[in-house]
Amino acid sequence: MQLNHEENQFKKKKFPITLVCDHIYFQQNIGSLFRISEAFGIEQIIFLGKDIPLNPRKINKTSRSTHLHIPYSVIEETDAMIDYLSQNKYEIIALEIASNSKPLKEIVIPLNKKIALLIGSEINGISEVLLSIANQITHINMYGDNSSMNVVQAASIALYELTNKME
Repeated sequence: MQLNHEENQFKKKKFPITLVCDHIYFQQNIGSLFRISEAFGIEQIIFLGKDIPLNPRKINKTSRSTHLHIPYSVIEETDAMIDYLSQNKYEIIALEIASNSKPLKEIVIPLNKKIALLIGSEINGISEVLLSIANQITHINMYGDNSSMNVVQAASIALYELTNKME
C-alpha cells in the first residue's frame, strides 16, 4: 500500500552540505533545486549572480513551497563567493565534466568538514575561476551520446551519492 506524506518512514536528517549555484537563472530549475535540497536535508543554497529570479510566486510551482524551509542567500560577485567558501573552510566539490574530474562514486568525503557542492549554469556550467578553487571535481558517468544532463537531475544524483557517503 502506498504511504502518504504523513505516513512515510523516512527519518529527518540534516547534512553539512551547501549547494552553490553558479549563475543558474531558469526559474523551473531554481524551484526544483529547492525541492531536491529539502528532500536531501542540506543546510542551505547559495545562488551566485546578479538578478537571480527568486520570485516565490514563480518558483513555488516546482519548489512545492520548499523554498520556505531551505535557507538561501545570493552572492552577486565571484570574488565574494570565493572569500565566503574559503573563510568557512568548505571542502569544495565541483560537479562538472573536466579533464581532471573523476567519477562521482570515487569522491572522498573528509570527516567533520562542511561540503560545498558547486553546480553550474544551464548554458556554461561552472566558471573556470570556481573550478580552479575546487578541492575535488567530479562527474556523473553517462553511457549515451549526450555528454550533459539537466542541472537539477545532476544535482539530485550528486546529492544522493554524497548523503549516502555521509550517513
